[in-house]
Amino acid sequence: MKGKILGPLLIVALTGCGNADLGSLERQLNVLQSRPTGKVAPLPEAPAYRPVTYDQAAGRSPFAPQRPETEQERDLGKELAPDLQRPREPLEAYALESLILVGTLRTNERTSALIRDPEGEVHRLYVGEYLGTDFGRITHIDERSLQLLEIVPNGQGGWIERRGNLALNDDNEKKRRG
Repeated sequence: MKGKILGPLLIVALTGCGNADLGSLERQLNVLQSRPTGKVAPLPEAPAYRPVTYDQAAGRSPFAPQRPETEQERDLGKELAPDLQRPREPLEAYALESLILVGTLRTNERTSALIRDPEGEVHRLYVGEYLGTDFGRITHIDERSLQLLEIVPNGQGGWIERRGNLALNDDNEKKRRG
């Protein structure tokens, strides 16, 4: 049975390998070769090679920090850290940008700040209390603002202090009420 199938297939395959009409193909090739195609412009002369020495090896690497830290700065960054064992205060759950200073109070020579959280609840805070997600501790409260000191990561495994503030903004209060 294999012989009956393979025989005709072999004949068909060998027929495709026979001498095809190559004459018309050669005539077409001769016509194409006889046509003038024009001149190819010469290539421009290559510029002279001038070696350049790299003299910036002693300069600052673009992959290194712009101002290298001294050992003392690195040690200070490692020593400074937020107290992660301290119980978190309610306003530490919100980003500082989402908290609004709505007023200040002064009673018995002690000033406090009134802060509205994103849910609309107003909290009374004193110097030394915390707010914001970056371990912000209130350092000063006056009639129109409060200042705080945040402890944020320095990107190199340590921490740095950053000053922040919240101020009264009459325009925001009018918009919120109106």
